[in-house]
Amino acid sequence: MNYSDIFKSSINKLKNEGRYRYFNEIERKAGMHPNALWISESKKNNITVWCSNDYLGMSQNKLVIDTMINSVKKMGTGSGGTRNISGNSNAIVQLENELADFHLKEKAVVFSSGYVANESTISTLLSLLEDAVVFSDEKNHASIISGIKKSKSLKEIFKHNDLKHLEALIQKYPEKKPKIIVFESIYSMDGDFGDISGISKIAKKYNALTYLDEVHAVGMYGKKGSGVTEALGLQNSIDIIQGTLGKAFGTMGGYIASSNIICDAIRSYASGYIFTTALPPALVKAASTSISYLKKSDKERKMQQKNTILLKEYLAKENINFIDNKSHIVPIMVNNPIRCKEISNILLNEFKHYIQPINYPTVPVGTERLRITPGPLHTEKMISDLTIALKYAFNKTDRYNHSKIA
Repeated sequence: MNYSDIFKSSINKLKNEGRYRYFNEIERKAGMHPNALWISESKKNNITVWCSNDYLGMSQNKLVIDTMINSVKKMGTGSGGTRNISGNSNAIVQLENELADFHLKEKAVVFSSGYVANESTISTLLSLLEDAVVFSDEKNHASIISGIKKSKSLKEIFKHNDLKHLEALIQKYPEKKPKIIVFESIYSMDGDFGDISGISKIAKKYNALTYLDEVHAVGMYGKKGSGVTEALGLQNSIDIIQGTLGKAFGTMGGYIASSNIICDAIRSYASGYIFTTALPPALVKAASTSISYLKKSDKERKMQQKNTILLKEYLAKENINFIDNKSHIVPIMVNNPIRCKEISNILLNEFKHYIQPINYPTVPVGTERLRITPGPLHTEKMISDLTIALKYAFNKTDRYNHSKIA
């Protein structure tokens, strides 16, 4: 058996389908976001980044940077171990207290990433609730799907945001059977909102726990930036809120916020928490500073929202097809994997606008797109220039309108 041939064949399959992923080498420039450097063939090119999850540019906020620098000097670069051994720093304990208060919950648990937070928490919850059934929105993130699969629990997939379908599925099971409904507040590829109010009512009616992924909303919505639940006044309607430190807060890590007993159970049983090196104190202090800052400052959110509206106006004027779901995420629909990659290449090579193509399995085949996330530091000129470049790239690749990818 030739192992290399098997791997080559699998890679060639992706390339033939237009799904092979190319990873551009980017060098970020503190104080210059969304401008960055694209490193290609040992050359550095100035580019404008449009697909960053650093939604508010907080990774270059002076307070956040200074906090991390000073914390490194004071506490060093690493945590020293897992939370159970020697990594349970005072900084991470304070961050968990901050997050609990942020979401009006009793307690919070910090993980190494949002992905790990979802996978570990969901799989652990389902393992502890013997004979449980989980109800999952069909558009939930891969980390949620992975957590459900890892538990091997009974699962029901309900049609996206379809409350009638969800209720019909729940009605199949006895009242005393443990149930968890897992969904998101903002779905990152379409930019639409989950029906938090409707799902919460169904959960209460059928005695189900609710687990809400707010990773694309924390920092972005609500008076103090704690997410869509805060904006809707529904924080107390959700049992477990999951978030990230790696998007709007501009650092790294993930977390859940819930009751004391649920958090203690996750902390005690989740292998993704127990056996992972804790986040470094300096990183944690920077995250705390970012959260504290955004609780008081809404200028970044307002500028981001203003630029999102402006971009949509420019796109609409040029008849560029995009999904407008009223969130900060603007998907430009291309609907062809090869064309999507080609448009991305034109934008980068000819106009120095960087937007990574999104294809299967992140989105269904035939719904390939460019996912734009305008931030508070983009300018109207940048938005105008991008729109012109997009129009040019779509026209240049118009032949794909008359071809079909199998």
